[in-house]
Order: sequence, then C-alpha cells, then structure tokens
Amino acid sequence: MKILATNDDGIFADTLWVLSQALKRHHAVTVAAPDREQSATGTMVTLRVPLRVRQHSCFTPGIEAFSIEGSPSDSVILAIGKLAPDADMVVSGINLGLNLGDDVLISGTVGAAMQGYLRGLPAVAISVPPESGKPTWQNAAHLAAIVADAVSEELLGTNGFFNINIPNIPAQEIKGVKITRLAHKTHIDTVEEGYDGRREYYWLVRQQLSQDVAPESDIWAVENGYISITPLHAELFHRSNGQLNEAVCASIYHQFQQH
Repeated sequence: MKILATNDDGIFADTLWVLSQALKRHHAVTVAAPDREQSATGTMVTLRVPLRVRQHSCFTPGIEAFSIEGSPSDSVILAIGKLAPDADMVVSGINLGLNLGDDVLISGTVGAAMQGYLRGLPAVAISVPPESGKPTWQNAAHLAAIVADAVSEELLGTNGFFNINIPNIPAQEIKGVKITRLAHKTHIDTVEEGYDGRREYYWLVRQQLSQDVAPESDIWAVENGYISITPLHAELFHRSNGQLNEAVCASIYHQFQQH
C-alpha cells in the first residue's frame, strides 16, 4: 500500500519521521508536509497565492519528501493532486499535543487527514501529549503502522476517517483500545489579559483537560489510560462506526502489546 504521511508541525518535526519510518516497514511512504510549524490551522486552504514545493533528500532513504509553503490541508491536496496521486491512504502526525473533543475542529493534524478522507482515501490522525518523549512517539508510530496494516487488509473499511490519541504512559500500562466519541469540551477556552507597555493584549490559553466527561468520550479514555480511536465523518453528527468494532480494537491492542 502507498501511504502519504503528513503533519501540522512541519517537515522537520522528529515525530513525522518516527512515524514515516514505522510505516515504511510494510508500505511505500511519501511525505508531504508544511515547510514550517502550522498548528491550529484546522482545514485552512490557500487560494490566493501560489504554493511552492521543495523536494528533500536528507531524511530517510527510500522515502520521497516534499515541503510545501502552505497549510497541512494544502500539503495533502497538492500531494494527492500532483506529488503522490497514487496514494492509497493518508496518515497525519504524530502530533505533539492531544487532539480531543471540540479541538479537532481547529487541528491542522486532523484537517490534513480530512483532506484525504474527502478525496476517497482512508485517513488517520494520530496524536500524543505535548510532554511526551521518544518512547511514546515510538508507541504511537507502532500503533499507526498496525492501523495501516488493518486498512490494507480492509479490516477498517475502504474510506474510514479515524482520530487516534495515545496516553503518555509505557505501552505495558495502556489498558486497551476504546472506540470513542468526541467529548463536547475544549481546552482552549481561557483568555488572559496582558500589557506590553503600550497597549493591552489578549492571549488564548490552553487549560488542563478535565476528567469530568462521559466515559465513552475520547478525553475520558486517554485520561484513564486507554488508546482512543474516534471515527470521524464529514457529517459531523454521524454516529456510525463503519467497520471499527470491539473485535478489531482487541486485535489492534494485542498487536500493540506484542511490540
């Protein structure tokens, strides 16, 4: 299978290359990502200026890599249209910062994956807590590779769109994989005031997510030591899980723990 890997943290993000190397073990991988950090750009698309592309050869041997002067969504649209038109799947991440609840609506990581989904490809966005280190990145990359294999074997349908979040704990302490829904909650909901010596300004601040959410939600799952897989849809309130079910989640968890 041919996988397009992308992110919103930029072409030089270490997490993107941890992900790409894991996917490369069983699949052909092309990377197309923004040339700089583009977090919280959501589904932003560039329409009024040209998109310039640079090809890179300094990363992982055997992986074509392109940086795009644009948003994460631009990167995927351009890649599917010109740079990697034969892609079979889009994997976006590994994002340094969880994408949970209502925050998926502003996530560049999720927005990039959605562009693949809207073009008929299975798509996955995968995220870890911002304070996580390489062991958690490796866990997330291993999980993404398992999910890619499941897509290749058509165990998750032909056009699924999944938002995956993994807690920052050792793999052996992860309790399982939960099929979740988005919590109706955001952690970018606090405004602080400041003064720079000339005028007042305001700063949007991230707050700690609360466990005061429903047990079937993505926030609850991650806060309680589970991997969260949330099926997403262009119809935001669609409730179908497609072919994702408890048996598939159990298989994913079993393979994850074999790592």
